[in-house]
Formats: sequence, structure tokens, C-alpha cells
Amino acid sequence: MTAKAELYDVIRRPVVTEKSTRASEANALVFEVAISANKPLIKEAVEALFSVKVKAVNTVLTKGKAKRFRGRPGRRNDVKKAYVTLDRKST
Repeated sequence: MTAKAELYDVIRRPVVTEKSTRASEANALVFEVAISANKPLIKEAVEALFSVKVKAVNTVLTKGKAKRFRGRPGRRNDVKKAYVTLDRKST
């Protein structure tokens, strides 16, 4: 088991969008996670932080878009999201 601060380095923040709200109806949560985080590490972090039983973890790596900032070209950061499906018994 790892320290609580290290778990928060894995789970960055929750994602609150229309799509994530629809996913919550199917007993799933959506988090922005560290790019280097793998599925077993995400599962361990969610179970330890929120005291729930995780059924499955699906990840999506979204590449950053090329945008302009004050007239100069720039690039948004890559983002990794984890769709964490909870076991029905734990909620």
C-alpha cells in the first residue's frame, strides 16, 4: 500500500461533464489521472481513497490540440482519463 499523497498523484481530479454524468448512471466514475498511471495502479488508488470495490478500469489518452494563445501558436497538454466502473455491492 502506498501513502495517501502518492495516491493523489495518480488520481489528479474528477472529470465533470455531460458524458461523465451519463457514465455515473451506469455506476462509473471518471478521473483525470497521471499519464504514467496504469490500470492496476488506478484501481488501487480509487479503492484506497474512496473505500469502494472497483470492477473495471478503462483508460483514454487524449492528445493535446494545437491552439493559438495571444496570436502565437501553442499546444494543450495531453490528458489521460480513467473510466472506473464500480462493483454494485460497494455503493
